[in-house]
Formats: sequence, structure tokens, C-alpha cells
Amino acid sequence: MERLSVAAATAVCLLLATTLPAMANGATAIGDVQRAMEALAATPGVVGAIGGAYVDGELAGRGTAGSRLLNGKGGTIPADSRFRIGSQSKTMVATVLLQLVREGRLGLEDKLAELLPEVAADGLVERADEITVQQLVQHTSGVPDWFHHSGSTAPAFDVFDFTTYYRPIDLVKMTRGRPRTGEPGEMYTYSNINYTLIGMIIEKVTGHALARELDRRLFRPLGMTGTYQATKPPEGIKGPHGHGYYPDSTGTSRDVHRFNASWGNGAGGVVSTTHDVSAFRRAFDQGRLLPPSLQEVLTGGSAQQGTGLCGGKLKGQMLGGSAPGLTTLTFASTDGRQQFAISVTRSTADDNAIVPVVIKTVEAVLCPTA
Repeated sequence: MERLSVAAATAVCLLLATTLPAMANGATAIGDVQRAMEALAATPGVVGAIGGAYVDGELAGRGTAGSRLLNGKGGTIPADSRFRIGSQSKTMVATVLLQLVREGRLGLEDKLAELLPEVAADGLVERADEITVQQLVQHTSGVPDWFHHSGSTAPAFDVFDFTTYYRPIDLVKMTRGRPRTGEPGEMYTYSNINYTLIGMIIEKVTGHALARELDRRLFRPLGMTGTYQATKPPEGIKGPHGHGYYPDSTGTSRDVHRFNASWGNGAGGVVSTTHDVSAFRRAFDQGRLLPPSLQEVLTGGSAQQGTGLCGGKLKGQMLGGSAPGLTTLTFASTDGRQQFAISVTRSTADDNAIVPVVIKTVEAVLCPTA
């Protein structure tokens, strides 16, 4: 999964997540979500877009525009349909890991080599005996990513392979021989491998599949009835949904809605809805999932910095995800009162031109009087 990249404002990717500047709590006015989706769907490269805004846990606005399939075909995407959330999954996976830390089943300073000796064998992950759990969570491990070829924005795998099952350890093996991005703990460098490894750690410590732990600890308790972790092909998106497209070597747009679930794992495998993503963010920001000290490990206090939206009146975070054919973004206010989730299906190889428009869409809905 790659990280959401925002050329002019922030960044978005499939298995990556990014945080936008913060804002001061207060604004609750919600603009016209349907009109905002129509403007977003008019962006070149966008196939379809859905969005849902929530205030105090209640639906405040919903919209859908564009089409379910390419070239205006298939009707509109149901506004309450499921979509892949990409790297927004990472916050959910990290929450499960940190709950295990809270329960004393592992520690933030535990070493990767101790938890997963199989990735330390034969130097598969270099410096595994120095890399800590906290460094994996915070992307400071220095382990190179598997998603891209070095120095390239193109995926390092066959985007159109919808059937081969790749185990998490197979993804780890893809990093062998790639240069490290730094010393353990030295610097932040976004790498999907960190969360591939976290998913493996969760499964090793609990003895259960990651999908089961996510469902047991988050999805069911929070009433996220439309959410699940896709794990193996051909598992895809259940129910009617938007289809994303990706250009092949001839430039022809090909449907990638059956994107291989193997690549997700801990880095970006969750399928959800605007309601459910918002429910998770509401619970997370209200401190119902982790104690403050562990929540701080994940957020780093980033939600308390910056000036933010609506003239500095609205404090929060925007977390995004991107993959072939899709871009997602969710705004969540720091106090847990407001959320606005957007899913975009696209036909472009990247989303550099789309993400800034998505951000403007967030501002149009959450700051309607600006």
C-alpha cells in the first residue's frame, strides 16, 4: 500500500497514512455534502466519489457522484457502500497492537528479533535485534518498503495479479537487498513493511488471525457492521461498490476493484464504510480505545499542533490512504465530535492531482461559511 501523496497540501497512499495540521475545536456547521461530491467527481481522473459527514455520532450529510464504473456506466455508487480504506487501516492495526501492550502481552521496547525470529533468520530484516515495537509503530525502524521499487513511484508488484496469495513473510522477503533508510530509531521514513511486521506480531502474540483480532477488539464493539479485513484473494469488496482503474503497459485503463488482498495485511487491508470509519475515529479520539500514554505513541501529539481548518477553529487530523484505483481521506476532529470520510475511485496511476481537490472538498463541507 502506498501513502497518500498531496502535492500541494499533504500526502496520501494505499498502505500509508498522513496527518494534516491541527485546528481549534468548535465548528459544527456542515456544508452540502452532495454538492461537494459532485464537484469532486468532476475532477479529471475521478470515476466516482462518496462522502459522509457525522456530528456527535449522527449522520449530518451524505453524497455520491460520478459513476460506479468507468465512463459513466453502472449508475452511481451507493453512498453507504463499502470501500478499501488503504493506509487508514494502519491506525486500527496499531490500536490493536497497543492494546496488547496495555495488557502486558508485549512491550514497546521489545525487539523484533525476539518477537519474530523468522524475520531475523539469515539477515532477512537487517538489525532486527535492535528494532523495537515502538519504532515499527512510528516508522523509525529504517526497514525499506516493499511497495515501490527504489526511486520509483510504480508498484514493485503486478497490480493485475488478482489470484496469487502472498504470505506476509513473502512481502518481507521483497525487501531483501534494498538499502535501509536509516539507523533504528534515527528518523521517520514511511514504510509499509513496518505494519506488515506489526500484523505478523499481532498474530504471533495472540495466536489468532489479524482479521479476527480487528473484528473482536474494534469492529464488533464499535458497531462497525460493514467493516472487515480482507486477507486472501479472491476476497474483495462485498456488495455494490465503486470500481477503480489502473493503466496497463499500453495505457489502457483496467478494472482493479479485485485488488489482491495479500498486499494489505497489517498495512492496508481493511474494507469499511464512511459510517464505520467515522465510528472508529470517534472512539479513538475520545480515548475509548487506548490510555493517553499509548495513544500518544501513535499520534505523537500531532493533533495538537498547527492552525488547521476554518480559520483555526477546527482542530483535528486528516488521515488518508491510496492504492491502484483508489484514494480515501477521513477528517476527524480532536474532540471526537466531527468526522468526514471520503472515498474516491480513480482511473489515474497516481493521485497527485486528485488529493488537493479532496482536501478542498473537506474544507467546503466542514467550513461552509469560510
